[in-house]
Amino acid sequence: MVLSMAIMTDAAASQSKQNVAKLAPHGNRIPFVVLQEATNYFDNQMVIGVGGFGKVYRAVMQDGSKVAVKRGNPKSQQGLAEFWTEVEVLSGVRHRHLVALRGYCDEQNEMILVYENMEKGTLRSHLYNSDKPPLSWNKRLQICIGAAKGLHYLHTGFKKSIIHRDVKSTNILLDENLSAKVSDFGLSKVGGGVDDTHVSTVVKGSFGYLDPEYFRRQQLTDKSDVYSFGVVLLEVICARPALNPSLPKEMVSLAEWGMEWQKRGQLYQIIDPRIAGNIKPEALKRYGDTVEKCLADHGVDRPTMGDVIWNLEYALQLQESGEDNSDMSMNNTFSQLVSTDGRLTGLNCCVSPSCSTQLHMLIEGSICSHSELPQPS
Repeated sequence: MVLSMAIMTDAAASQSKQNVAKLAPHGNRIPFVVLQEATNYFDNQMVIGVGGFGKVYRAVMQDGSKVAVKRGNPKSQQGLAEFWTEVEVLSGVRHRHLVALRGYCDEQNEMILVYENMEKGTLRSHLYNSDKPPLSWNKRLQICIGAAKGLHYLHTGFKKSIIHRDVKSTNILLDENLSAKVSDFGLSKVGGGVDDTHVSTVVKGSFGYLDPEYFRRQQLTDKSDVYSFGVVLLEVICARPALNPSLPKEMVSLAEWGMEWQKRGQLYQIIDPRIAGNIKPEALKRYGDTVEKCLADHGVDRPTMGDVIWNLEYALQLQESGEDNSDMSMNNTFSQLVSTDGRLTGLNCCVSPSCSTQLHMLIEGSICSHSELPQPS
């Protein structure tokens, strides 16, 4: 269920449409007749998903490529706004952990978005309420790292950040190799510049994932995405929905319930039993601490997505090596952050504050440029 306290005006939707026109040739308009053919005239047997915006169809284009076609409901004013927002955002970005937009169609008042095919579906479908085989703990960590990289690029890869505003497990898709890509940018909002602390806006998002500070103050920052991602991290390790009204009151909200166990130092008590025996204690502690920081009450106390990447990669290293060797981990991380010319890449902001002293010793003499933008990885 999407919480929306206001809808975009026709004028705002029109502005997004004009912005898309300026992005040519990235804005690829596809004829309606082509999409009819690709979906067998929008045959219900081709439907692979249904959401608030409309139905999603499996399709094959004339060149033989597989795509996903999302057809919006023409009667939805909110859908019109989301449609043009998504076209505008995805027409201007390219990243290996963001779902690529192949094109769109707005003929005959249609609202159709055409994406690259994500063979394995949503992350949520691999966690619970499904007959799919369970993901291993290592694979879950890798998926979280990939999604975090996509969000980090949105937050830092442009002059003004892009705030996703609807981060959840159904908006993280998996390709045939189970590589994660963030999707569904209909609620995205362009943030402020480096001197702006927030964007004042009406509250939109999904119940169970919504940043409580954003809800109270109606001030959106990239830390709102960080909070939502913290809920996803709990979903991944607990394999249960963000909200489950059928459970006792204290368990309905995954964020509240999970934080209770984490603050007791007993997160292991609520882990998905299918992977519980395979998680090394040191990796679990790093992961749990990351969750707790993401779900801090105040945005200023939450990490950046860069910090989240660093900590998740560290947790994966601990899981794979089983060695709590901070010097080795720091050197490995540093080698990944420094490019061939000795400069730090755009992920230089990923460094955990707890390791700042060690990292300072490692990078002494190197040039660190915070103005560099992260490149797609």
